[in-house]
Amino acid sequence: MTGDKMNLNNLDATTRSHMRAEVESDLATGTLYVSPRLREDAFDDYVNTLLDAVDGGTPESLADAIRSQQLLKESETAVRGGKPHTKRVPVTAADTLAEGEFNRYYARGLCLRAIQEGIAHMRVYRAKAVREPRPESVAMLGSLIDAQALLTDLRVSNGVEPALGLPPGPNSGLSVELPS
Repeated sequence: MTGDKMNLNNLDATTRSHMRAEVESDLATGTLYVSPRLREDAFDDYVNTLLDAVDGGTPESLADAIRSQQLLKESETAVRGGKPHTKRVPVTAADTLAEGEFNRYYARGLCLRAIQEGIAHMRVYRAKAVREPRPESVAMLGSLIDAQALLTDLRVSNGVEPALGLPPGPNSGLSVELPS
């Protein structure tokens, strides 16, 4: 495993139940993000591993399970100089996938929770230390984002950069929390 642990401030049983509802909704609608690095025969194992992590794990336990179950391909095709070639999948691929997807469902679950509790905004914070924070990430720290708008954005932008820019790309270290 690479890097530090993610510190998801509002990860508790209530948030986890909302996270699970969001994963199940994506499964029911066929919108669950499937990484192109996932082995073709590993979808069901990935879903079970994701649900286990949502129910009681962490981004780190999800990454460890993805690695130990060998759910990712060993190589992938890339284009260099206009020509396709085969390269090894980065050793950090499981961490990047796990952190990104766990954080996305955490944010979605927390937005659902906030809306149900009458909380209109989420606060952006650094959930994981990063070596070189991107300027756009630093600029977002402490800002408030409308919970309903963020939830909608994260639901429609699975696997792509969300319009609101949160999280701002893989490995940003940013997440959201309930404002204090």
